[in-house]
Amino acid sequence: MARKVYFVGSGPGNAKYITVMGKELLEQADLVIYAGSLVNPEVLNYSKGEKIDSYGLTLDETNKLMVEALDAGKNVVRLHSGDPSLYGSIVEQIEELKKYDVEVEVIPGVSSVFATAAALKTQLTLNNVTETLIITRPAGKTLEEDQIKELSRHNATMAVFLGTQKIEEIMKKVEYSPDTPVAVVFHASWPDQKIIIGTVSDIAQKVKDEGIKRSAMILIGGVVDPKNYGRSYLYGVAQEPLS
Repeated sequence: MARKVYFVGSGPGNAKYITVMGKELLEQADLVIYAGSLVNPEVLNYSKGEKIDSYGLTLDETNKLMVEALDAGKNVVRLHSGDPSLYGSIVEQIEELKKYDVEVEVIPGVSSVFATAAALKTQLTLNNVTETLIITRPAGKTLEEDQIKELSRHNATMAVFLGTQKIEEIMKKVEYSPDTPVAVVFHASWPDQKIIIGTVSDIAQKVKDEGIKRSAMILIGGVVDPKNYGRSYLYGVAQEPLS
């Protein structure tokens, strides 16, 4: 792994949800810089190397740690939660590392949106319900304005990251019908996973009653409570041979 940093998706929480390649890279790593409390500590146990929490570190500080380790001949893994491509801020890290002639390889991970669907035992796309998944987040410190209202008009499945603290605001903003099913899954795939089911009209109060303020995925749409869906074509008729 000379002069190369591996950006590894740690998965949604369950330590066994990491990919085989991700686990192998952690086992070989001399330095693992991980994304704070978003990464299950059990995942870090795969590595015997030095572990540094990047919470509170600037981009320059994080990159300096990685470059110094590479210069010392060490194997380096940058460990992200879920999949690095979703709200992982990897592009800016990669651009900075290029200045040091450091190559980056990205190892995908299981996103929390997929762990949420698994916890609910449902599909994110479903015949006669929706063929579309929208992934988004509400406005906040790093996003001045969101498009949740406009996106909700598509009546697709909507997965909202980083929105638990603003769930009341989100439910007032979306243009789904008030009886549209909504699920909030706290710590999907973690041992303390919790599932809250409601509708656009009542989910905010249910989440408030449970005291959940962060680390949860909001899933909106008919797939949360599948009804009147169509059978899959693959299982509905005999298929022609592939060859």
